[in-house]
Amino acid sequence: MNTDSINNYIEKNFSEKRKVHTEGVRRTAIALAEKYGADVEKAELAALFHDMYRGVSEDVLNYYIKHLDLDKKYLNNCNLAHSKIAAIIMKRDYGIEDEDIINAVSYHTTGRPGMSLLEKIIYIADAIEPNRNYPGVDALREAAQHDLDAACLLSLTRTIEYVQGQGNYLDQDTLLAKDYFMRYNTNA
Repeated sequence: MNTDSINNYIEKNFSEKRKVHTEGVRRTAIALAEKYGADVEKAELAALFHDMYRGVSEDVLNYYIKHLDLDKKYLNNCNLAHSKIAAIIMKRDYGIEDEDIINAVSYHTTGRPGMSLLEKIIYIADAIEPNRNYPGVDALREAAQHDLDAACLLSLTRTIEYVQGQGNYLDQDTLLAKDYFMRYNTNA
């Protein structure tokens, strides 16, 4: 797919910080796709779309949640809502029909059981792109270079601890994804 229209959207609508982050995710996703044998073009496209609605106001997100018939659990929750909205919009407005790309965008914040290779790549690329700076990111970057499943499990575990520690809503997909990786990752 030609990425000109999404790049134009990014240029016009993203803050400078979001542009830098998105470029970091794009580059990281491409590198991980090359390393693990995934489709590089799909990884790039999903990376460009992943935060399409991350910088929008809560009111706008809530409007989309209502009008796109998304679950009410996403109301007033920008962290979870932006990925679901972006996945629907990329299909509806950009004509992207590839379910793997759509799922990679939709689940990049929560993960889910049975994630595809592309989904894991976008999930991890978002967490480890070079501009990320938080406790444990270097260990996560190291894990991603050796075992993508172990990196996903580590990221999911830390996300659960952080979200629960903050007293925020934790999406069920995240818990189920961690359980899945614990059951099926022989290196865990």
